[in-house]
Amino acid sequence: MRSNPSEHQLVAPASLQEALSLLADEPGAWLPISGGTDVMVQYASGKLAARKLVSIWNLPELRTVEVLPDEIRIGAGCTYTDLRQHAIAEREFPLLARAAGWTGGIANQNRGTIGGNIANASPAADSLPALLVYDADLILVSVRGQRRLPYRDFHTGYKKMKLAPDELIRAICLPRRFADYLSYSRKVGARNAQAISKVCMAALGRTSGGLADDVRIAVGSVAPIPVRLTETERVITGKTIDPSLLFLARKAAAAEIRPIDDIRSTASYRSAIVGNLIAEFLGELAGRPKSRSDVLARWNHMPAEAAFEEILPCSGSRAWANEIVRRRPMSDQASLLAASDEIWRGLAESEWMEAFRSHPRIGESGAAQSSGAQSAAWSAQEQRQAGAADDAVKAALAAANRDYERQFNHIFIVCATGKSGPEILEILRRRMKNDSATELREAAEQQRQITRLRLEKWVSA
Repeated sequence: MRSNPSEHQLVAPASLQEALSLLADEPGAWLPISGGTDVMVQYASGKLAARKLVSIWNLPELRTVEVLPDEIRIGAGCTYTDLRQHAIAEREFPLLARAAGWTGGIANQNRGTIGGNIANASPAADSLPALLVYDADLILVSVRGQRRLPYRDFHTGYKKMKLAPDELIRAICLPRRFADYLSYSRKVGARNAQAISKVCMAALGRTSGGLADDVRIAVGSVAPIPVRLTETERVITGKTIDPSLLFLARKAAAAEIRPIDDIRSTASYRSAIVGNLIAEFLGELAGRPKSRSDVLARWNHMPAEAAFEEILPCSGSRAWANEIVRRRPMSDQASLLAASDEIWRGLAESEWMEAFRSHPRIGESGAAQSSGAQSAAWSAQEQRQAGAADDAVKAALAAANRDYERQFNHIFIVCATGKSGPEILEILRRRMKNDSATELREAAEQQRQITRLRLEKWVSA
């Protein structure tokens, strides 16, 4: 029987702070909803127990993806479509992007949010095992402030979690350190999408010297909460992947999960499937070729002048490019990025300024001093969302750029990847309040982040 709308109250605060104040005034009385995909199912069937609903859909504070050097922070209000279309999320966290594609149809992906999936606390949620293997943290916020909690500690039982009645999930933090891992994920269900999983698995792994060096496995639909199979990982790590190890891994996994019989499947089937998926994952890991970068291998053996010209667009600073060429050979991407950070932080201010001048102004297509076609192409890609802003925002950016340059005597630098025109304008106006020394350091940090992202693009080209 369908719910009666007169029995429910829905409010939509204009800001995150307003929503938090409402929750604080009546803890436990209000149910926060975002995309509402699960709530509408309960409402349509007459099973929506909550009578007071507070919509946090589309609050700007919850809809951003912040890219930092060591992690990305995904706003809890980001949709599955947002995740699938975000370049860094798709490239560096393919398990999460893949799970986003499994979650319902396009309509559900346009409305369903990552924070809602976590707070709904279904043990069958497709995205949650990925968060476990990526060592995600959650940022929880209330009027009392915010706190950071490892996601692995968040769920305490079926539909139970460490979320206070006056708290919301603000963001999900994912460390950027799994680029060289094999990614494996599988959803076993009646269909690949628009069906609840019988079993879902996410796994990461790498090998060293023929041994399983680091293995991470998480599964859903086999316990009251999504589970990380830590004992199974311990059995596998440091071992040669062979038939005897597969037997031990299956046995360990069967002891760690607690599947049940329900309308979708049986406990015995789920247990067998988990064992089969682990065996498939380990088979792929054992057969994975040794990771290496063809770009780095080629660049390491170039003449110094050619190597300099190829890598210069990543930064725009000739001193940086000269020094990173001098430090060749680079064994892998991690070594390259670490060297880049160290060199950049040791440059003189004039060398930072040279890098700044290699960029076009935000919202413009040219640069005062070009580092070539590659740099221009990257700049266009980085500013793609800003370029889609309306004319009023573009005009405001142009005026703010001029004011900034008069105040600080250099171009405004921001890591624009994934940021909209209004977001960049807000950042620019905030930074206009800095003194010159503080702003130079902030601009230099933004340039360091831009350089890292460009190096990653270059290596993976």
